[in-house]
Parts: sequence; structure tokens; C-alpha cells
Amino acid sequence: MVGDFRALVGAAGRAVLRPSAPVTYGLIALCCVLFVLGPAGGLNPAYGTGGELLAAQRAYFLRWGVVPAELFSGAPRAVLTPATALFVHGSWVHLLGNMLFLYVFGALTEDRMGRVQFTLFYVGCGCLALLGYAAANASSAQPLVGASGAISAVLGAFLFLFPRARVTSLLPFLFFLPLRFPAWVVLPFWAALQWLAASRSPGGPGVAYLAHVVGFGLGFAYAWARYGPATKVRAAPPPAPEGENQP
Repeated sequence: MVGDFRALVGAAGRAVLRPSAPVTYGLIALCCVLFVLGPAGGLNPAYGTGGELLAAQRAYFLRWGVVPAELFSGAPRAVLTPATALFVHGSWVHLLGNMLFLYVFGALTEDRMGRVQFTLFYVGCGCLALLGYAAANASSAQPLVGASGAISAVLGAFLFLFPRARVTSLLPFLFFLPLRFPAWVVLPFWAALQWLAASRSPGGPGVAYLAHVVGFGLGFAYAWARYGPATKVRAAPPPAPEGENQP
């Protein structure tokens, strides 16, 4: 996930320190382990170095990532790639940015939804976000990987459930001065940036902003339909920060 502002992690916030989120922490651990063991991390000597490593990385992304042209051509191998792509990341920056967002926003969302519901929500919205991007770029042969669509859905749900949670952000146009805003200000602003970026870069290699937009909308819509205004969480916990990177 890539945004035009970053966030500071408030170590004092119990939103970050809360231990009752085994699914969130399990997802983070799984993504990190797969990245380190796979060719993208560059640490596994089995994949070689130099050109050999680059070739292994390309083959890895094509095998486990979503390739829209293959997905919509009916290739049997491609059917499961919207699920497998959620656990594949392209670089250390990509991985760490996504996992930071999941760590911060996932714990409270999981605690509110429950473990089973959160797991189904995460995987389901993540797959649909990737499918949305693929449908809009059906002829693309560029592999799409990363958990950004699923994590964007978590952000959307978080916005509905904890709209008054404080988010400390660094805004470039204000010389990176740290400012705290409620989630109902920061997260819609982030979503708007993704929408603008998606409209300017509709296809090709790079960041799949459209997957962010689709995931965010799905997450908010699910939380609204599942919980409704009457059951919305009213008391927001201490700072829930934001930070992100690309899919």
C-alpha cells in the first residue's frame, strides 16, 4: 500500500499492544516467513544470486500472483491465485509497510469481529479486491501480489467501527509535522488519494491503487451491513496509527 502521508506508531496506545489478536499476528508471521523463505527476500541461498535470483523472483510472482490475462482466460492454475497472492510480497519495503498497517489496524478489528469472522472477512475481501483490479485490467500480463487489498478492507471496517480513534500522521505538505486526527478524517483522505492515484494510473506495472479502493469500500460496506449504526463502537481506544506501502 502506498500513500502520500505516513503515520507514527504510538507505542503507548493499547490498540498496538493488545494481545488478543491471534489471527492478525498469525497472518503477519505467515507473510514474513513466506517472504524470507521465498526468492523475493533474497536471503534463501537456494535461489542463487544475480540473474538467477531475478529469474526465480519473476517465476515466483507469475506462479503465485494474480495475472489478469491468465485468470480470465480460464487457466486452471490461475483460479486460486487471488488467495495465494495475499501472502506474497515483492520487496522488504512492500512487506514491512503492509504488515505495519495490519499490525496497527488489524488487532482491534479482529477483536471486534471475532477470530473466525475476521479471517473470512480478510481473505474474502482481499480476494475480491484483487479480482476487481484484475477485471479492470483483464488483458494485463503483469502479476499482482500483496495483501494491500485485504488490509485496505481492514481500514474500511476500522473506519466504521472506530471512527474517533486518533491517528497520528506526517503530512508532506506541512513539512512532515506530526498531527493527530480522528480516523474519520485520515482514512477517507487516504482512500481519496488512492482513488485519485488509480484514476491516473489505470494499468501496467506499479502500485495497484484500484485494489486499495475496492478493498476499502468492501471493508466499510461489510462493517456497515454487519454491525449497522446501532451497534457501532462509540468509545475509540487510544492512538491507532497508520503507515503503509505498495502491493
